[in-house]
Amino acid sequence: MLWATVLQGQTSTILGTVLDENNEPISNVNIGSGDTGTVSDENGYYVLELIADIPNTVTFSHIGHGNVVLQNLILTTNETFEFNPVMKVDAIQIAGVDVSATGTKSVEGITTIPPEIVRKIPGVNAGVENILKLLPGVSFNNELSTQYNVRGGNFDENLVYVNGIEVYRSFLIRSAQQEGLSFVNSDLISDLQFSPGGFQAKYGDKLSSVLDITYKAPTSFELRVDGSLLGVSGSLETLSKNKKFTSISGVRYRNNGLFLNSLETQGNFNPRFLDIQSHLTYRFSEKFHLNFLQTFSINDYKNEPLTRQTNFGTLNDPRALLVYYQGREKNKYTNALGALKADLFPNDHTKLEFITSTYHTQEEEFSDVIASYELGDVDTNLGSETLGEVVNPQGIGSQFNRARNQLDALIFNLSHRGKVSKQGKTLEWSVKFVHEDINDRIRESEFIDSAGYIIRPPNSELVNNQPEEPFTGDILPYESVQAINKTQTNRLSGFVQYAKHAQWGEHDVYFNLGMRAQHWVLKGDGFEKNAQTLLSPRGQFSIKPNWEKDMLFRLAVGSYQQPPFYRELRDSDGNINPNVEAQKSIHYVLGSEYSFILWNRPFTLISEAYYKDLTNVNPYTVEDVRIRYAAQNNATAYALGFDFRLTGAFVPGTQSWVSLGYLKTEENWDDRGYISRPTDQRFKFAVLFQDYVPSIPNVKLYLNLVYNTGVPGGSPNYADPYNFQNRLRDYRRADMGISHIFADEKNKHPKGHWLHKFKEFSVGFEIFNMFNNQNSITNTWVRDVDTQRQFAVPNYLTGRILNLKFGARF
Repeated sequence: MLWATVLQGQTSTILGTVLDENNEPISNVNIGSGDTGTVSDENGYYVLELIADIPNTVTFSHIGHGNVVLQNLILTTNETFEFNPVMKVDAIQIAGVDVSATGTKSVEGITTIPPEIVRKIPGVNAGVENILKLLPGVSFNNELSTQYNVRGGNFDENLVYVNGIEVYRSFLIRSAQQEGLSFVNSDLISDLQFSPGGFQAKYGDKLSSVLDITYKAPTSFELRVDGSLLGVSGSLETLSKNKKFTSISGVRYRNNGLFLNSLETQGNFNPRFLDIQSHLTYRFSEKFHLNFLQTFSINDYKNEPLTRQTNFGTLNDPRALLVYYQGREKNKYTNALGALKADLFPNDHTKLEFITSTYHTQEEEFSDVIASYELGDVDTNLGSETLGEVVNPQGIGSQFNRARNQLDALIFNLSHRGKVSKQGKTLEWSVKFVHEDINDRIRESEFIDSAGYIIRPPNSELVNNQPEEPFTGDILPYESVQAINKTQTNRLSGFVQYAKHAQWGEHDVYFNLGMRAQHWVLKGDGFEKNAQTLLSPRGQFSIKPNWEKDMLFRLAVGSYQQPPFYRELRDSDGNINPNVEAQKSIHYVLGSEYSFILWNRPFTLISEAYYKDLTNVNPYTVEDVRIRYAAQNNATAYALGFDFRLTGAFVPGTQSWVSLGYLKTEENWDDRGYISRPTDQRFKFAVLFQDYVPSIPNVKLYLNLVYNTGVPGGSPNYADPYNFQNRLRDYRRADMGISHIFADEKNKHPKGHWLHKFKEFSVGFEIFNMFNNQNSITNTWVRDVDTQRQFAVPNYLTGRILNLKFGARF
């Protein structure tokens, strides 16, 4: 009975606007479900609270109109479901909603995640990407980064949309410490959909995945403020009296000093990140809406490293690297996006969109850092005065890193999209023009001084016969890149796709067929222009058998071709290769969903097997989050694997899941044979778990656990990957958050109480990396002077950290 009492306290919300057959709002419509009910206002708007995690039937009734009945609606705790019924004069409408524990059952291979989970689950970069990394098929090994790999792809192969507008990530960032905030502000989200492959033709020209974000359409005034030791954020939702104008805005400030001070490198860190976003909508009429999206962000990263000591080796042969630094880094990344979108609704079945947007980024990397290092043994004698210190130095040297990199990019988009839906059939189309103008100046070098002499570049062709002959060559950096590039790219693309829901005997079937096309032209200073035309057919088929068990099966096959963006055109020397063509991939995805009731609560098992055949591959290396391309289409590759995710109410009134994935991806350079790709993360296990204290249900626990096997990496930059196939250590991490909710929709306080003005107020804490696991992302290579051996010294990530936080909503 205790669990049943708690379950009754877990609620969800259905809201929307009730319309008549002329698309006009209907007031005073009675909306009821069980013992609860409400009435639509003069604008047809309604809000109704439902019990979560159980089937609900919602009935809409009005004099002069036939009832609308929504059956079998299962929503998770705090989930908001928008439903806008059209009531007819002469017909009663009964609709069954086939849903799983995570929302409407997917027929397109799209994963839907409730925004409330995105906001509450703890993580170093709390938000959308933090949740994506808990899904099967999505891999990462750096908690400071918001980037992610999907089914063997890299960071550059993921599409991200906000309200139908494609967004971009910074170009020059090389270290996760420099990233700061994700583009997506989780406080503003109303809907989040993610596909790890086999997605529809409407979703652009990338090889791996698509993340489709929709920002809120406010229904009332609301102010949200959140704060922690990492920074503060706030969001404001407004609605005009006539409900024609709505706005939602968010401001975020973050300082990652708390995390960076847990690294082995000690110094004066001042990483500051500021982000401002707004989405405005004006409804001129029911047939014409105008939207404006604006974002502005500044990442100001200043770092003055001082010292570092890293212990490594074995119990029998413990070693340590001790480093003293001079100099500093000063990096700045400024991004701005403005987008205007017009929505036209000529009739009940048609929607037309016209979108224009401009994205501008200015990025600077200035650094001068001298590192003097000492490699030696660690004193393990318990009675020694030098216990834990470096003794018997075997390698003494220094390195000087210098960078003067500047990039300015302007990207202009103009597009039209259309959609017609009628009688279970949907036709969609789009035409889009993109102009990219990029100016890049890269100057960086690294000098290595070991025991008093400069180490030559690893591939140097100069002959040095010292001491028999004096050497008079120039002092050259160990690594150096210098280039000035100016490129302009014009892209004309479009798609058309047709979808249909039909009956096949007693079974429901869904299919979607589409074709994408793109013609792109590259030109710039110092090279001849290049052009390419691409065609990419794609299709999805789903069937929901009329079985006693609730199951759905999906098959997706399609062509995915990714024309090179600026980063893929630039080789390791910084020069542009204009002859780089689009990378190509064929996706084969077979999946199923099985929804069932366990312990009187809803669960869903989602399974997918996939194979990707890649040609025209542009090989690359990854160091931290910096991708360096060969700028050659000289490889083939493949990726195969399977993903499982069990999601449901493991604890009544909450949503949790367990993810399991296996991946194998290899590539073949110039017919030299297959080797593991940099993203070959074989095994993945992740848990997202929510709980509460039964006797004190306002005390909530949020936990995420991740285990990833190590990826190939940590080799020197100049190394041939065919000679270096070492793997980094496995990635293990657990983050936990506990919050006490003092006020929310279910815990309201009377007038005169200090919490009366709060719609929601909570206080809590988070423990990041609970078990203090030592994860590493790269290696520092140092040389033993006596033996000339090189040692790979791991660069460890963040340790255990405590964070305090609060949240308030008015």
